[in-house]
This record gives sequence, structure tokens and C-alpha cells, in this order.
Amino acid sequence: MTRPLVRVIGSVNLDIVASAPSLPRPGETVIGASLTRHPGGKGANQALALARLGAEVRLWAWTGIDAFADEALALLRAEGVDLSEVIGLPDSHTGVALIGVDAAGENQILVASGANARMRPEDLPPDITEALLCQLECPVEVVAAAIRRARGFVALNLAPYAPMPLDCLQRADLLVLNAIEAEALGDQVAQAGGAVAITLGAEGARLLRGGRETARVRPPEVRVVDSTGAGDVFTSALMLSLLEGGDDTGALRFACTAAALSATRPGAQTACPTRREVEDLLAGDMT
Repeated sequence: MTRPLVRVIGSVNLDIVASAPSLPRPGETVIGASLTRHPGGKGANQALALARLGAEVRLWAWTGIDAFADEALALLRAEGVDLSEVIGLPDSHTGVALIGVDAAGENQILVASGANARMRPEDLPPDITEALLCQLECPVEVVAAAIRRARGFVALNLAPYAPMPLDCLQRADLLVLNAIEAEALGDQVAQAGGAVAITLGAEGARLLRGGRETARVRPPEVRVVDSTGAGDVFTSALMLSLLEGGDDTGALRFACTAAALSATRPGAQTACPTRREVEDLLAGDMT
């Protein structure tokens, strides 16, 4: 099978993760946390997940020219993601995400966008012929311009949620959002032009077309360690399976399994599973 070629336009961050027994409430200080650093950013996470799951990937992103950039891009480079379109800015810092994770794997995330917020539509590639995947950790006007230039399959992860022009929602072949984001989108869910995947946490996900549910899948039962990045793995796996011609139920099951597997490991990119790992878990879950 020919490997699908996907251009990812999105964010690159370095994730600084504090793991503690519980997450702080407003005004509360929690001590006794352990500290780790991981490459992150929704764009970079999804690019790495696609590469590990079997796609050929090209990333368009902005970073600072700093040590954080080297660390944030290391896994992408090791996995063979094309980084020739990653632009380093001398007057900005690489994006940083400060993440708190509790003993149950729940997280809180605070992002200092840095170079991600400096992206401009005029710097985009003039013609996007590959399959395109975007998220919303970079300016909405950049994402909208990219979608309007795309000539192939378009996937849009509406996270973190921001209002998008209706023509972009109608142009997308795949929208991915969680239940809260779906509520914010409201009636526009039914106006989407392609498939709409709504993630439901531990309950799995559902897929809609034209406002009608075509598939619903629960994930395999796993021991959750860290859910950071699970949504990015889900998005990448679902897009890839649909690009490969998978039916709605099969594609959704592949995506839910990949996301569940990623939640059994710490970090975002470091937790991305390989194609073989997902297929092995799928095979075991179906026996």
C-alpha cells in the first residue's frame, strides 16, 4: 500500500510536565510533583502520530531559534518527518506548554504560544495538493487560509476551540472535536461538509455525516497513565484510516484503539504508538 502523504500545519511546543497525586484548585499549591520534559504541540504531536502509524508527513510550523526548538523537534526528526518547512524566528521563543497531570491521568494545560502565534497566512505554501491536517493552536486566519488553498483531503481538529468560518467547516472532509467543542459549535455540526468525529473520553467516540450518526465505538479498557496527546493520536489515526479507505466503524475503532494505547504512557509524542502496536491491540480486543 502506498503511504499517504499528509501536510500538517500547526503548532510545535516543548511540554514541561509536572505529575502529582492531585491537580491544584484555584489558589491552591500542590507539592511533591515530579518534573519531565517532552516534545509537544498539537501540530507536532499529530505529525509524529501520523508518521508512526504509517503516513509520509511534511510539517509546516514556526519555532524560535533556541534550545527548546531543538528539543521539540528531536522526535519528529528521528521519525523521518519532513521538517524543511519549519521556520525559526530569531525574535520569538518556541512554544511552551506547562502541563499538570494527576494520578488518574487527568491534565491541566497552560500554553505560552511564542512563535506559533506569529504565523501569517501570506507565508503559507501557495498550493497545497497533499492531504491537509490542521488544528487551532495557531492563528485561525492561518488555518482558514490553508483550508481554502487545499486541493485534497482536509482534516480539521477544532481544538483548542475557536469559531471557524462556515466555508472552512463545509470544506473539511473530517472535523474532530470533543463533546464540549461540539456543544460550542452548535447547529454548525449538522452543516459540516464531511465526517464529524466527536470524542467522548472513556466512552469512546461517535462519527456523524450530515448530522446522522454512522458509527459509535468504545475504546479497549486500558490503565490510563497520562491522557495528554490522546486526542492528537485519535485525530491522526482516524484521518489516516479514512485516507486508506477504511469504513466509518473500522476507522473509528482504529482511532479509539490508538488513542487508548497512547494514554497508557507518559507524555504526548513519547506516547504515540506504532502501527504494529495498534493492530496488535485491535487483534487482541477482537478475539
